[in-house]
Amino acid sequence: EEFPEGVEKEAEKQAQRKISPSDIENRRDLREKLIVTIDGEDTRDIDDAVSLEKSGENYLLGVHIADVSHYVRYRSPLDKEAFARGTSVYFPDRVLPMLPKALSNGICSLNEGEDRLALSCLMKVDKKGAVKDREIVGSVIRSAHRMTYTEVQKILDGDGETAEKYADVKDMVFLFAELTGILKTMREKRGSIELDVKEAKIMLDKNGDIVIPDYERALSHQIIEQFMVLANETVAEYMNSIEMPFVYRIHEKPSEDKVATLRSMLAPLGYDLREADHFSLQKVLEKARDTPQAPAIHMMVLRSLMKARYDVENLGHFGLAAKFYCHFTSPIRRYPDLMVHRILTA
Repeated sequence: EEFPEGVEKEAEKQAQRKISPSDIENRRDLREKLIVTIDGEDTRDIDDAVSLEKSGENYLLGVHIADVSHYVRYRSPLDKEAFARGTSVYFPDRVLPMLPKALSNGICSLNEGEDRLALSCLMKVDKKGAVKDREIVGSVIRSAHRMTYTEVQKILDGDGETAEKYADVKDMVFLFAELTGILKTMREKRGSIELDVKEAKIMLDKNGDIVIPDYERALSHQIIEQFMVLANETVAEYMNSIEMPFVYRIHEKPSEDKVATLRSMLAPLGYDLREADHFSLQKVLEKARDTPQAPAIHMMVLRSLMKARYDVENLGHFGLAAKFYCHFTSPIRRYPDLMVHRILTA
């Protein structure tokens, strides 16, 4: 739970560095742009922010990610500790962060109303969900609001009070939902496998007893999910196009053994699986929709898939039906994202 003393000191020293004119002279100044963060109520380390506007029939989507690599220098004591930890680890009552709090909750966190250094993936998306143009730039941003998933959902559900509280971004929230619908349809057509496996959010009540409430994935969660996936794909596609050595997040198609096992489990339930390609699996999930065995079938399909992993060779992402994928959007809590940022800025 503790960081070595030297690492804490270095983190505090970095956190006390104010953003200087030299830090931002080669960056795109996006502080006047309407940018918000959307997270859970209890989130402290905010590493992603979003902006969206419409230009004719196109959507101009900005995904702005904390520029952690600016503060965590390669092979510094801070970096070595982050590398050893690999990721932040989340427990019901605490977080073991990859980076000390001075960074993760402080200077790197995209806190409301504060100037922050970021890497921005700016995408022009057409009405079918295709990225027509993209630019990845070092930027300086200022989040207008720290919104929660609950508040965004309330606006979408027509709650007047919440809409009034966020009057300046209300229209953008509806635009978020519009683009999310387009991206979901595009992915479905492409063959993305949408698994509905119930997540358990484990919490502790004030007596320290374990509570597992029903956890629904609202549209507000899907907004951030879809936008982050698009940014990850766009960055990976860009790096592949310029033939840079890179760290991809890959997901291979199921092995023959796993397919055979899945086929034998599905057959007695009346499901015929000839090939384990995207569209055959989609058909199985579609047929199972709203049936009592749906949760079990979703779990069987999930278990038949390979585990996603990191690789320097681009082998695509089977589950997302994506040709290119990487982890770019969470450098505060995942070391591979920090590597991706370093390669980008280099």
